[in-house]
Amino acid sequence: MTQPPSASADGVWRHLRLAPGLAQPTQPVADGAPAAMVVQQGVLRWLGPQQAVPAAFAHLPQHDACGAWATPGLIDCHTHLVYGGQRAHEFALRLAGASYEEVARAGGGIVSSVHATRAASEDALYASALPRLAALLAEGLCAIEIKSGYGLALEHERKQLRVARRLGREQGITVRTTFLGAHALPPEYTGRSQDYIDHLCQQMLPALHDEGLVDAVDVFCERIAFSLAETEQVFATAQRLGLPVKLHAGQLSDMGGAQLAARYQALSCDHIEHLSPAGIAAMRAAGTVAVLLPGAYYTLRDTHLPPIEQLRAAGVPMAVSTDHNPGTSPALSLLLMAHMACTLFGLTVPEALAGITRHAARALGLQDTHGLLAAGRAADFVLWPVGELAELVYWLGQRPACTVVRQGRIVQGTGSALP
Repeated sequence: MTQPPSASADGVWRHLRLAPGLAQPTQPVADGAPAAMVVQQGVLRWLGPQQAVPAAFAHLPQHDACGAWATPGLIDCHTHLVYGGQRAHEFALRLAGASYEEVARAGGGIVSSVHATRAASEDALYASALPRLAALLAEGLCAIEIKSGYGLALEHERKQLRVARRLGREQGITVRTTFLGAHALPPEYTGRSQDYIDHLCQQMLPALHDEGLVDAVDVFCERIAFSLAETEQVFATAQRLGLPVKLHAGQLSDMGGAQLAARYQALSCDHIEHLSPAGIAAMRAAGTVAVLLPGAYYTLRDTHLPPIEQLRAAGVPMAVSTDHNPGTSPALSLLLMAHMACTLFGLTVPEALAGITRHAARALGLQDTHGLLAAGRAADFVLWPVGELAELVYWLGQRPACTVVRQGRIVQGTGSALP
């Protein structure tokens, strides 16, 4: 299945409002004044006051945005979208009182998904991931990160990453692939953690990098996963290969992972409920993004909040993501995650919107191409028919009938023509 037929977005898009902080107009737009954007050959060429559209674009098709708000295309910067099976039974176990660690140590958790993923064919993994991606696309998603980490062996990690690449190619969306081979210890390496990390660094990661399947490298640094020393070994290998790193850090405890990640100029540290002041300072100095994952916090019924006020005071950019995965965040709505980041973590509406656009782009190393409306960038934007931007994070379960332009094509909505 490939993406549905779409039309070129080339033309002048009039009668719209530019989201504050998420656009760089070519010419200043007065507060409340109608704006316009020009798309030509799939690229944003100009944006500014509606009455100031350059005459050079007068010959282009005219589109009526009908007063909608324009934002950059949304970005989900932390997902585990490709996997086999599901883990609803673990949800029931946790409701009955089992902790995340107890489920994992009893053979559930990540290892359960490893068995299901290894048993699935590449086509089966694609078929199961496709409707999950479709749900996210319907909300205006234009870029997504997809991690491996449920194969934990070369052939199965390769299978996940190949499916991620295929999803991007066939569905017309920017996909950044992240190798998360250090997600959990595979069953065949029980009691031999160092042997597995050696194999990962010497065989798995170099092979997948040579095949062009890896954009970044991640590690789950936690007491039930991998140590600081093992994490650094993976990071050093990534550095030698010229790959950026990310880190699952501080979800269950503070092991100093954020400081280590910052030493390697990590794109992001994700979860960070137990992030320390030293970790915040290191992230600030390195320009590392804090990725908030309220879906996992909610599903696990966590009570230890991320240090939002301290991150805000330090000026550390905060992204928001679904963390879609079968065990701890079966979330398929980025707008819902933005709502939860506000209600659970205390983000403001502008912070939440920046978290699923501008800062999410930075967490993927895409800040020069995504997450901001600006001349010279690919036409990735969403038109929202709402009265005020706060509605995007206010509603629970309502998906606005938005118009989505992705990679210069109108993939959702009509782009109504003006006479």
